Amino acid sequence: MSEILSNDLVIYIIVFFAGIVAYIISTLSGGGGSLLLVPVISLLIGGKSTAPVINLGNLIGEPVRIILFWKSIHWKIVKYYVPPAVVGTILSAWIFSSLNVEWLQIVVGIFLISSVFQYRFGKSERSFKMSLKAFMPLGFSVAFFSTLIGATGPVLNPFYLNYGLEKEKMIATKTINSFFVGLVQVSSYTALGSLTGNLWLYGLVLGLGASVGNWIGKRFLKKLSGEAFRKWVIVIMVISGVLMLVKQLGKIL
Repeated sequence: MSEILSNDLVIYIIVFFAGIVAYIISTLSGGGGSLLLVPVISLLIGGKSTAPVINLGNLIGEPVRIILFWKSIHWKIVKYYVPPAVVGTILSAWIFSSLNVEWLQIVVGIFLISSVFQYRFGKSERSFKMSLKAFMPLGFSVAFFSTLIGATGPVLNPFYLNYGLEKEKMIATKTINSFFVGLVQVSSYTALGSLTGNLWLYGLVLGLGASVGNWIGKRFLKKLSGEAFRKWVIVIMVISGVLMLVKQLGKIL
């Protein structure tokens, strides 16, 4: 019995510090912490539980980030993004247990890696024109796939950058959108039986780590220039894409 408790404690400690590190990086790069957590959480508690735990951890950690960046939220984007994102989340949670998502992670991975060429290694501010109304289909799509995979945050970064949001504005707006979607995700996981027992504790510990990471990350963010921020964004997108490709291609091969 004591050995089981000891093993659980080790897992909780790893999850907590993984949350801190991932969300420091996430704050500096406009997202991506969740994707970096996917292999860690999957290894510790199993692949099927990864998406519910990470989304719960996000939900718990996001209020701290919202408070820290409240003045920078772009509310017009929130208005267009959130309603279709909620619809996408509910639909995705309903089919969560039966859909094979390996092929999807390969597609997302390739898209993320391509960002290094889209932005010329961070020197280019924009690579395509992004309109406000385009956030409606974007919200539906990203929320749908996020509920299945557990993390697709970096996929949003090119769209925010091309709309003209950087640093605090980008992080603040992404976070408030993610929070509203997360409420629906966690409610859906719970109602459908995908989030039970110890998974709640893992998500809580991850969320506490995320809260600490958000606070530390903001202190470093102030020192970054716009170009340096874009470079961080691109680096995290590429790393996340490589991790997704390696994981899924490894299963296929």
